[in-house]
Parts: sequence; structure tokens; C-alpha cells
Amino acid sequence: MSGASAPVTRWWGWGDPGKQPELPPEGLALLRELVGEAEPMQRVELEEVGVPDPAPLPASLVEAAGEHALLDGREHRIRRAAGQSYPDLVRLRTGRLGDAPDAVAVPATAEAVARALEVCAAEGIAVVPFGGGTSVVGGVDPERAGFEQLIALDLRRLRDVTVDERSLVARLGPGLRGPEAEDALAERGLTLGHFPQSFEYATIGGFAATRSAGQASSGYGRFDDMVTSVALATPVGELRTLDVPHTAAGPSLRELVVGSEGTLGVITEVGVRVRAAPHEHRYEAWMAPDFESGAEMVRALAQDDALPDVVRVSDEAETSASLGLAGVAGARRTALHAYLRLRRRTGGCMVITGWEGTSEAVARRRAVAARLIRAGGAVSLGHAPGEAWRRGRYEGPYLRETLLDLGYMVETLETAHTWSRLMEHREAVTRALGDTLRSGGGGCLVMCHLSHAYRDGASLYFTFIAPRRPEAEIEQWRAAKTAACEAIVSMGGTITHHHAVGRDHAPYMPAEVGDLGIATLAAMKERLDPAGIMNPGKLLPR
Repeated sequence: MSGASAPVTRWWGWGDPGKQPELPPEGLALLRELVGEAEPMQRVELEEVGVPDPAPLPASLVEAAGEHALLDGREHRIRRAAGQSYPDLVRLRTGRLGDAPDAVAVPATAEAVARALEVCAAEGIAVVPFGGGTSVVGGVDPERAGFEQLIALDLRRLRDVTVDERSLVARLGPGLRGPEAEDALAERGLTLGHFPQSFEYATIGGFAATRSAGQASSGYGRFDDMVTSVALATPVGELRTLDVPHTAAGPSLRELVVGSEGTLGVITEVGVRVRAAPHEHRYEAWMAPDFESGAEMVRALAQDDALPDVVRVSDEAETSASLGLAGVAGARRTALHAYLRLRRRTGGCMVITGWEGTSEAVARRRAVAARLIRAGGAVSLGHAPGEAWRRGRYEGPYLRETLLDLGYMVETLETAHTWSRLMEHREAVTRALGDTLRSGGGGCLVMCHLSHAYRDGASLYFTFIAPRRPEAEIEQWRAAKTAACEAIVSMGGTITHHHAVGRDHAPYMPAEVGDLGIATLAAMKERLDPAGIMNPGKLLPR
């Protein structure tokens, strides 16, 4: 079988194979000082990755998927066998993958998707919908859950774009990657405005399926705020909602689909609100006295309806590490400290703000926000560091690959809480991660930033780094992840603000929605996916 070529990305990790950032010497020295030495991780060759032989698939599935639309080559299977979580990357890099789809279906139309699901339901073949493969919570891992046969259903060929310029609504195919969707809209002077860190490779369908939140969510909204309509191919038929601004016709079926993570069916079309592309971008940086005052400043912005489109506050650890790992040392660091001392500041927390729109609107909104930011005790660092952040906003996953090569475990997780409990929530998760990672005798670095602000609270995004434990990397990760998740649940925070549930967070869903909520979700799945073939092991606890 043959067909569409594999994405031009690393099979063992993130992004463009020709892009590999290096830590500056001073950054590497700082990393070793903070967390200790690590044993480099050697990557195996593709031929060394261990995967079982594929199970045979029925001829009816080949016919349903369409000519040249079912790929069973070894590399095709490996490339759709994992996402981008730390365990996924370890398994790929060490060749201990464990399992892979038996084949990859790449249907060309929504009708072909529906036919493939009908056959899979009748034959008992599990289906994992696959977009950009950027899940960091095990959302695309091939969980068989008792099924002998499993396919990945790659949506890359569903790339239609239809725009209603009068209504400022677009209908987008789920296989469009972020830049492709933006390019198509830019031709009409429009933008979606959804820019998560995974933007370069994540897809429209993935954004909808996971309730994604872009870095400019304070201005443009989360992706679920943008969605106006959806079409979902399920094993028992199509679920389609009206393309209208709003409706009072019962509980929202659109909301049922958004965030369903491929467990109910396959999203085949997404209607979204779009807007005029911005004429001006203004990004700048500030230094708040400490994390708590930075958070209080963002609360004031949110509750006074003065939020920038992008706003994030790094805590002291993230501020110091980000500057150090970027090589801000020597004369540059001395100059920064001198500048802050002139403003009676010896350190603090970095704040990034960004405004987009017409020149007049940017100037007006920035003036209002700047008064509140200065009233909160922050001092301006100017445009240069803000623009540097904007230019490098998608570089984090590449730096992670460099750190993995050097032998460091790097992982992220996120949560959200109300303003009243945000600081104690951060402290609880930071303490849980630090205590667990240090319990093995090694050092660690736990960093946090606040982003995605609302009138009633905000998201907290944690990054933690520690020397990996060779041959026990997954166990080390699991201990840290479990400790953090249990701390989040004990504090009454959400187990995920925008990374979704996937496999990793599924055990904590009862704490999120309660036993009756789980039973309700299970009943909906039973109605739309009675054979249980759709993305087994995700979203719902076992």
C-alpha cells in the first residue's frame, strides 16, 4: 500500500529536522549549577525502534478508506504511534515504543472518514484520530483496550477553506495546520488569532478536539470561544450543528464535540469566527517586583477589562533561568541589573505584554493597561525583550529536544484556579514537584508562569527540569506527574486548562466532573460509539 508522504518532521521528536538550537556555554553552566550533571541520551536509529508486526486488516477497510489511503509502512506506523509528551519522546528516542497502529488511514473526504468508521465499528477495529501529533498528555497514543486491531486516522487531506467575509466566519478542514489556516485567511486580510506554542504543527481539528488556548487568548479568546459550528463523523452517523451565532435550543451539542478528544468520533469540519488581520503588533516586557504582585497586576487588568492580547508573568525561577539559558550574562546582565537598580529594583519577575490591532486601538489599549501595570509596581524593559519573545514564541519545543539530548527530563503541565486561591495553588504544585524530584537524590528546577487570564482567575503553567534517571525515565516522570496532579486535585484546581485530558489525566476526571458527570460522558459515548472503538483509553477513566 502506498499514498501520501509522511510529514517533514523528526520521527523521534519535535519539528523541523534541520533546526537544532544549542545552549550557550553560560546557559549550560547555569543548568548544571541549578540541577546537576546529567547522562546524555543517545537516540536510536529508526530501524532500531521496536514495534510489533501489524495485525492484518480487512479488505473492506481498504475499500472504505479509498485508493492509496491506507499506509502500513513501518515509518508511517511509528510516526503515528506517539505524541510529544516526555514519555512519548523517551520511548521513541530509546526505541522502546511498545506499540504502534497496524496501519494509517489517510482518507481524502469526510465521506471516506464516515465509511472507514462504519467498517471499523463493524469489524471491531480501534481508531485513533491523528492531526499534528502534538499532544503532550498521551492523547494520540495507540491504546488498544482489548482491541486486536487499531488504526490511526490521519486527517491531513481534509483541508478545505470556505470564508463568509460578510459574516466573518470560516469553515475549515480539520487537517489544516495552524500556519496553513492563517495563510489561507491572510489572503483575505483575515486572521483566526489562535497561536498556541504548538501552532506550527497542530491542526484545526486538534484545536477543537482539545479545547486549545492560544498565547493571545486574552485578546482573541480560546479556541472554543471561536468555534461556531462543527461536523462530527461518528460510528453511527454524522452529528452536525447549525452555523449560527448562538442558539437556546437545549444543551449545546457543539460543546459536546469541542473537547471530546476523538472519543466520540472524528471532527470533519470546524466553523470559526475570524477577524481582520492586525495592522500593528506591539510587544514589550516589564519587571514586576515579585510573582504575587505581578499576578495582582494581571488581576487588575482583567477585572478592569484592560487585558492585553498577550500577558504572561514568569515567576522568579523562570525569569532567572530564562535569562540565563538564553545567555544573558556578562555585560548584558550587568546592564540589566544597573537599569533595575536605577529604578530601585534588584530583581523580580518578567512580564510580557502584547497588543494587536489597528494602530489607534493598540495605542489606546496600551495606554490604559500601562497605567495599571506601572501602578502595580512594574518597570518597563522596553520593546526589545518583548519582540524577542514574540519572535521566539514557538522555540520552546526545540530547546526541549536539546535538553533531552543533554540528558535532562523536561516536562510541562498546567492548571487554573481563582484569584483567591491562585498563589496557594502555585505553592502546592511547586512543592509537590520539587519534593518528588529531589527525593531521588538529584537536583531539580521547577518554574511557573501565569497566563490566560480571566476576570475570576488565571492559568498556571509549570515547567520542570531534572537529570533523567537512565532506564527509569518513565517511572521518574510518573512520580512527578502523579504528585503534581494529586496536589492540583487536592486544591480544587482543574487538572488541565488547555493541554486536554488524554491518557495521562483520565484517572483524575472523577475529581473534575464527579461520578455522575463521568456516567453522563460514558452514556454519550455509548450512544455515539457503541462499539467503543474511538480513541480508547482517553478522556474517561478505566
